[in-house]
Amino acid sequence: MATRTLGRAAKALLAPALALGATVGLASAPAQAAVWSSCEQYGNTSLNGYTLYNNIWGSGAGSQCIWANSGTNWGVWANHPNTGGIKSYPNAKKVINKSITSLGSLSSGYNVTVPSSGAYNTSYDIWDTAYKYEVMLWVNKTGAVGPLGTSQGTLTLGGHTWTVYKGNNGSNDVFSFVRTSNSSSGTVDVLPILKWIKDTKGWFGNVTIGDLQFGFEITSSSGGLDFATNGLSVSSS
Repeated sequence: MATRTLGRAAKALLAPALALGATVGLASAPAQAAVWSSCEQYGNTSLNGYTLYNNIWGSGAGSQCIWANSGTNWGVWANHPNTGGIKSYPNAKKVINKSITSLGSLSSGYNVTVPSSGAYNTSYDIWDTAYKYEVMLWVNKTGAVGPLGTSQGTLTLGGHTWTVYKGNNGSNDVFSFVRTSNSSSGTVDVLPILKWIKDTKGWFGNVTIGDLQFGFEITSSSGGLDFATNGLSVSSS
């Protein structure tokens, strides 16, 4: 788990440079793809203000294909072996580029369809512009997966009840909020969570929020499983 977030961040940053010619062995892509699809390891595109990444970054990964009708309606078919370690984090990214104190609001709505088997979590991954701090919001999880760090207790904030974890992967601090029960749809008021980290806990200062990603952190999906984001919205002021 110690290299999980470092690897994902590095791969996401390198994706545009590595996408050409970077492929994985794959089965057929799902038929849902209407606007764009890719089975490339770091396949990516921009649609209506969001950047989509296939983002197969972990060791021992299998095949994975991403499809998108828009930046807010997309999904993946993934066939990763039943072994330990995160294989991928396919996601849609919205760039915020505002400091916490300059934000008047930051919220997101989600609606997903996820499999009942495999090992994965559905999560937001929020970074400051220096990639020094990472805030993860897990809205559901299945199988043998868990966050980095140690438990800091339970908190109700942003419209959900979470168990909070604090850790470091050797490159950046990681603050994980794991929903105490699984949810496939809802709205998260993100700004109060960031303010709680900054003002109540003092774990970071008035950082500038850069990337707000939403996707599926997949450890295993043996035999091929489908993950779909039926709807996603990110709004800020």
